[in-house]
Amino acid sequence: MTASVDWLKNEAINFKTKSGSGHTVVVDSKQELGARPMELMLMGLGGCASYDVVSILQKSRQNISDVRCEVSAKRADSIPAVFTDIHLHFIITGKDIKESQVAKAIELSATKYCSASKMLADGGVVITHDYEIVGE
Repeated sequence: MTASVDWLKNEAINFKTKSGSGHTVVVDSKQELGARPMELMLMGLGGCASYDVVSILQKSRQNISDVRCEVSAKRADSIPAVFTDIHLHFIITGKDIKESQVAKAIELSATKYCSASKMLADGGVVITHDYEIVGE
C-alpha cells in the first residue's frame, strides 16, 4: 500500500492526501476543509469493521437493509493524545435478523478479520462493541 500527503500551504495547515488506489481526502487541522487525522483513524476503523459485519451477515443470509456504525473514542490527556478507549455501536436494520448472527459477525470482525481493530488493540487501545437490531 502507498499514500502521498501534499501540504496545501495555507494558514490552517491542511493537506491533500491520495491513496495508492487514487482516492483523495483532505486532512485539516481546523476542520474547515476536511477531517482531522485522528478522526480519519476512527472512520477507518468503523469502515473496516462495518465491511466485515455486512459481508458476514450477507454470507449468513441475513436480510439486512442497512448497517450503521457509530464510533466514539476517548484520548489520553497527555501528549501524544493517543486513543485509550474506542467503542463501536452497530445499528443493524432488516427483516427477521437473528441476534446470534449479528453477535457472531461483530465478534469475528473484532477478533479475526478487522486489521484496523487488531492493530489498535495490540497497541493498547481498549475496543468495545455493542449493537441494536431495528426491524422493518
